[in-house]
This record gives sequence, C-alpha cells and structure tokens, in this order.
Amino acid sequence: MIGCRISKSRGGRPGASVHPQRSDCPSAADAPMFPPMDFCLTDEQRAFQETARDFAREEWLPQAPGWDERCEFPVAALRRAAALGFAGITVGDEFGGSGLSRLDASIIFEELAGACASTAAYLSIHNMAAWMIDRFGTEATRRRFLPKLMSMEHFASYCLTEPGSGSDAAALATRARRDGDDYVLDGTKAFISGGGTSDLYVTMVRTGAAGPGGISCLVVENGAPGLSFGKKERKLGWNSQPTAMVIFEGCRVPVANRLGAEGDGFKIAMMGLDGGRLNIAACSLGGARACLDAARAHLLERRQFGRPLADFQALQFRLADMATALDAARLMVWRGAANLDGGDPEATMQCAMAKRLATDSGFEVANEALQLFGGYGYIKDYPIERYLRDLRVHQILEGTNEIMRVIIARRLLGHGP
Repeated sequence: MIGCRISKSRGGRPGASVHPQRSDCPSAADAPMFPPMDFCLTDEQRAFQETARDFAREEWLPQAPGWDERCEFPVAALRRAAALGFAGITVGDEFGGSGLSRLDASIIFEELAGACASTAAYLSIHNMAAWMIDRFGTEATRRRFLPKLMSMEHFASYCLTEPGSGSDAAALATRARRDGDDYVLDGTKAFISGGGTSDLYVTMVRTGAAGPGGISCLVVENGAPGLSFGKKERKLGWNSQPTAMVIFEGCRVPVANRLGAEGDGFKIAMMGLDGGRLNIAACSLGGARACLDAARAHLLERRQFGRPLADFQALQFRLADMATALDAARLMVWRGAANLDGGDPEATMQCAMAKRLATDSGFEVANEALQLFGGYGYIKDYPIERYLRDLRVHQILEGTNEIMRVIIARRLLGHGP
C-alpha cells in the first residue's frame, strides 16, 4: 500500500460531507428522517490513512530513535514521503501537489506523527510554506518553485517569529525596502525549523508602516546575497529537524518573489497558520496516540502484586481518560479542518480551539503514559520520553496556547475578527 501516491479522486475533493460510497456507514434507507452529523471517513480517506500509517511504521518508526539521538535531519526519508504525495497535501495538482483537503491532511499527519512527531511536524511546516506559494504566488512563481518542493528536492521553511516579536507577530521589525527590481532585507528571524538547511524561506517582512497592514510576504532563496544563519539550536526535542536563526543583512530578493500584493503579508501569514495549527494539532494526536498504545500494552504485560497492571481499576480509569481526551481533541481537529475547507466564518476560532485542546491533551497523555510506565518510561530504551519531548513544543509554536485563548476570547466577545 505504501507504494501508492495519494491524490484527489476525479469525482471531487474528499471531505467531511455525506459520501454515498462509504462501506462503513448506514445506507440511506436505514437513515432517520433527520440524519445525525456524519463522523465517518470516506473510503478515500481511509486509503490515505492506511497509506500514511503503513509508510510511517515501516519507513520512519524503526529509524526515529536514531534520528533523535544523532540530531539527524532525515532527508532521504522525507523524500520518500514526498514520493507518496505528502510534501504538498493541500497544494493543487497542476505542479505535482495532491490536491487534498485540510481534513485529509489532518488524518495523514496524525498517522505520520505516530512514528516520529518531530519529522512529521517539519513536514507540516514544509506543507504550509508550499501551500502559501501555491495559494498566493503568481503563475511564474508557482511554476518555478512548486515542482521541486513537491518532490522535496527542495525544502521550505516559514519565517515569522523574531527575537523581539513572538506572540506579537504584527510588531515584526525585519525591514524590506524597494530598490528597483529587488527588495533589500535587514533583520533576523528566530526559531526557524529548517534554518540553514532549507532551500526556500517564506518570510514576513515590513515594507510599510507599523502594524499588520505594513507587512508583506517574500520567498527568499538560500544563497541569496546577504542571507546567513545562526548556530544550530540545541533543543529539548524536535531533534530530527534543524532549528536556527535566519539573518538578513542587505539581503537582495527579487520583487517577483513576493506572494500577494504589498501589505498582504499578515493576512497570508494568518491564513497559513489556520492550516498549520491543525497540522500541529494532528501531530500531537499522533504522538500521544502512540504513547497511549504503548501504555495499554504495558498495562497488559506488566505484573505487580501477582496481577497484571491492567486489572487495577485506578489504572483502567487513567487509561480511559487518556483515550477520551484524545478522541475529543480529534473530533475538534476534524471539525476545524472541515469548516476551514468549507469557508466557515468561525473556522479561525475553531482552528485555535482545536490547536489549544489537542496540543495540551497530547502532552498530558504522553506525560500520563510515562507515569504508567514508571521508571521504564524515563529511559531512552523505551519510546515514551522521545514523544514527550517532541510534543512539548507544540503548545508553543504556531501561536502559543495562550494566544489561542486570546483568539477564541476575542471572537466570543466581539473584540476582533
């Protein structure tokens, strides 16, 4: 199954709406007069899910501990994922993308993260950057950049955060001034996944006045004059992807590399983050589900006081709560994805809710699984500690979970879009 490339069927984009060809749902004749909300995956989505799961277990899972230990960026493994269509899941098929929905992407990233949350998270960032080029780039820009991104011959990073502006993204200070057919950039971006390794950097810069309306979006190519990188950061987790500052010192970038119009950058960044938050949420689900599965197996195998741990009701309750938390978060991620696909005006709030709940719950489940493993969970011969370290940062990136609460509260109180 892992040899099959994913793609959109000719019948249209799969999503969360009623699908007449499902094999796992009641027939129309059996449905009540007012049918319930549909939580079934389509046959296509089950195929995507199976493809991603088989690939992750066979190709990534055996190597993930070594990638983490050696801080190795698994270029070949990422390119094998790209061969299955995972490098441009929501990119149109004109230049090699898979043309799938946000819901499809959430399903796929959960499965990939079940093997290596760190590598899956980098792939989600690459997908976000590629989607932004596809969605906002000119025909020439898309033709130039997307084919190599779809094969992962080239890798992409997303550059928004700066040393002086993290949660307050609209205050970014990296400046781009127009000089003929180029922009000249000065400034620094911080905590960039793929920094120093990626070939393209989708970068938010200030071309106008203070505030969100003065921000534009440029694609900066590695090797551009005036582009350099800081040292490779030493991190608690996410060791299979390099992280470094991206530094612009009189860096010249062609005006043709701009995405959208001048002043559109903040809007582009926020639209990209809606999908990015869902992908990171799905990565938390996948890593936490792997921990839940490991904890369940441990409770069934480990004996104390002459009985399997699974016989103790207190531990049964903890396992039940872990499973319930993940299922609730998954439903919220799927709802957010389906509504983002459908253009729901509440989608940004729902994506924030999903990201907040899934990343908090994912880390809590991993932490609980480590506790159920006891001392074994704390040593590197077992996988729980790796997932725990990788999932922790999901509560910070793509907007901290405190900022997710701000987004939700503003919408509820009518204080902003």
